[in-house]
Amino acid sequence: MNIGDGKVVCVTGASGYIASWIVKFLLQRGYTVRATVRNISNPNKVDHLLKLDGAKERLQLFKADLLEEGSFDSVIHGCHGVFHTASPVHLVIDGDPQTELVDPAVKGTLNVLNSCAKSPSVKRVVLTSSFASVAYNGRPLTPEVVVDETWFSNADFLLEEKMWYSYAKTSAEEAATKFLTENNIDYVVMNPGSETLMNAAFGWINVKDVANAHILAYEDSSANGRYCLVERVIHFSELTKILHHMYSSLQIPNKCTDDKPLMQTFQVSKEKAKKLGVEFIPLEVSLREIIESLKEKEFISF
Repeated sequence: MNIGDGKVVCVTGASGYIASWIVKFLLQRGYTVRATVRNISNPNKVDHLLKLDGAKERLQLFKADLLEEGSFDSVIHGCHGVFHTASPVHLVIDGDPQTELVDPAVKGTLNVLNSCAKSPSVKRVVLTSSFASVAYNGRPLTPEVVVDETWFSNADFLLEEKMWYSYAKTSAEEAATKFLTENNIDYVVMNPGSETLMNAAFGWINVKDVANAHILAYEDSSANGRYCLVERVIHFSELTKILHHMYSSLQIPNKCTDDKPLMQTFQVSKEKAKKLGVEFIPLEVSLREIIESLKEKEFISF
């Protein structure tokens, strides 16, 4: 018998990259999944979900909008757990960042959590935040520094540096944890690393580890607080060296976008995540999986 047999859970923003893997793994474990998307009729957003093993029997798609108050009420009602991964994303800010990015991120999160508070069936919420809400507080990040779950990004620092995405994720996490605590809702926060193509050092992690960690945190009653999910912190220039070593014929830029000194790397503690049961997939394995997948789908050829 699968651990998820008989349990109904909700995954918001289910067509997203991390959310899709969470849905896949939940179905494999026997859960019935209520998945929310903004547009059910868009095949580009839902076809990959409908093709998952178990989807025909245990996947239910619902239309819901983060910024529409109450649109998650009926979906979440009766669910045992909620995986909130959906978040408004604006890569280019033409106007006011507060209006275009921060307010929607906070409002959208609170809209989902309000629906959770209305449903007595919800026993745990697993919130997808970001490593962006962990590491940026003005303290120097050097190779000797070890970042862990006790670190919190400083909103004032992020505003001063105009790091709008990090500020939005930090603001949303702060608002969410305050609401969940005040409403006595059991919750766990996931802070996975991100990817970029610039003169920067970031935490990298396989999406399967991120999705698996969400479910482990939901199923383990002793899970609590935040979990940093980073397999390794390396500079993008080092990443290109690894790829060149693995695929010598692959055309990859080897020059940074600026001539500034390379951003220093730092360390991220894996201790808490490992206690949860996360077995980190090595970065080299993740990179090979990505390249082979792109080749298989004919996005690249070399």
